[in-house]
Amino acid sequence: MSVKAPSDAGVELPATTADVRLEHVTKRFGETVAVDDIVLDVLHGEFFSLLGPSGCGKTTTLSMIGGFEAPTSGTVYLGDRDVSRVAPYRRDVNTVFQSYALFPHLNVFENIAFGLRRRRLGKEEIGRRISDALVLVDLPGFEHRTPGQLSGGQQQRIALARALVNEPRVLLLDEPLGALDLKLRKQMQLELKRIQQEVGITFIYVTHDQEEAMVMSDRLAVMNGGHLEQLGSPEDVYERPSTEFVASFLGASNLIAVKGMDRRSGDLAHVALEGGDAVSVPADRLPDSDRPVKVGVRPEKLQLRPAAEPAPDGCNSITGRVVEASYLGVSHQYTIEGPGGATVTVYVQNLGAGPPPVLGQAVRLTWLPEHTFVVQAQ
Repeated sequence: MSVKAPSDAGVELPATTADVRLEHVTKRFGETVAVDDIVLDVLHGEFFSLLGPSGCGKTTTLSMIGGFEAPTSGTVYLGDRDVSRVAPYRRDVNTVFQSYALFPHLNVFENIAFGLRRRRLGKEEIGRRISDALVLVDLPGFEHRTPGQLSGGQQQRIALARALVNEPRVLLLDEPLGALDLKLRKQMQLELKRIQQEVGITFIYVTHDQEEAMVMSDRLAVMNGGHLEQLGSPEDVYERPSTEFVASFLGASNLIAVKGMDRRSGDLAHVALEGGDAVSVPADRLPDSDRPVKVGVRPEKLQLRPAAEPAPDGCNSITGRVVEASYLGVSHQYTIEGPGGATVTVYVQNLGAGPPPVLGQAVRLTWLPEHTFVVQAQ
């Protein structure tokens, strides 16, 4: 394939090389701080996502990498080059937008060729690159169609081909699947990941969709209020969230207030909950500070048992009563009123193994200590 990641001086870049580096980057719009002192490295060849709710600063961060916004302070690097004040067209990046931004009066071939013609490449080289790009996005033979003759998913693939055909160092994607229906969006998630792995170009992807970021990313950064809340692999961030915001935003979480902690030096520490129960957590997950914390466990990690049934040896256990039940097909979802009035959600796979609990029934929830995390309370 001619569509591939560029390298410096013809030498393949190692995976530990940072293609994008943000050093204490801040962006203000008047009195509003949209991005606040972000420090971030995006490594060569990785699929990296900026994840967060609307207004968290993720699109502004992407805009500063692409050159559409200049940082108020701090430095943006592409490789070792300071591009903080460099125009977008002079940066080795391309951007794919949610709106596709295709030229409606040009056919697919001319849409993809637009950037190549500006670089004054030869006719044969342009034709070869476009042919390769269309194969890459699984749309060979679409050269003579117009955007109006394409579905939304096909238009998004053409926009992607147009960006990749220029062989940028970094591809920026600003919620590119937001306009697609759910089924097509899920299909395109897998296609984007396949394409990124095939071409080896660094992708930086902006989304508010947690599942989308989890499916595609090698690493992700959760943003909130202009700050980076947590950075890591999807598994690390999901299994070991560091703040209450991350635990609540990235999937469903059960969080219970802590009354006191036993900081003993063994592998496990005992934590007293507000409702009077005590649970065990890995000792290395306890914070160093004395700030208020909560313990958490994901709904799918919990086992639901009758209250009279004892907990298995070594398991954490709390009791409560069923206050809500929902049938979801592949699973049942239960809401349990737990210790201290805390609300706990449980997912139980629909195996048909026994009668489901009924509203008002007393139950026991059990889980393994290693599935417990500790977060700073908001």
